[in-house]
Amino acid sequence: MVCCGLATTPVTPEDAERLAPMFKALGDPVRLRMTSMIASVPELCVCEITPAFDLSSATISHHLKTLREAGIVDSERRGTYVYYWIQPDAIAALAALLRVE
Repeated sequence: MVCCGLATTPVTPEDAERLAPMFKALGDPVRLRMTSMIASVPELCVCEITPAFDLSSATISHHLKTLREAGIVDSERRGTYVYYWIQPDAIAALAALLRVE
């Protein structure tokens, strides 16, 4: 967890290494929207994510993989579907870094 916000303390090298991939993943509009969709509910099936975007299923999978690798979401396969949920610690770390006090 990040100790302090950007406005109060410089980011440590360790926090920068851990958080930069998350910001990079969220820097894409599609991934930002996907993250918002997933964060708004306890979990979301890929079958509910796909119709919201005019993208191929391969592209959807790529974006979700990027979010997983960045540590923003996690997933579990159940039968033929994959369910996604937000990683609360990741969102809390990003929020803590951006907090202005």
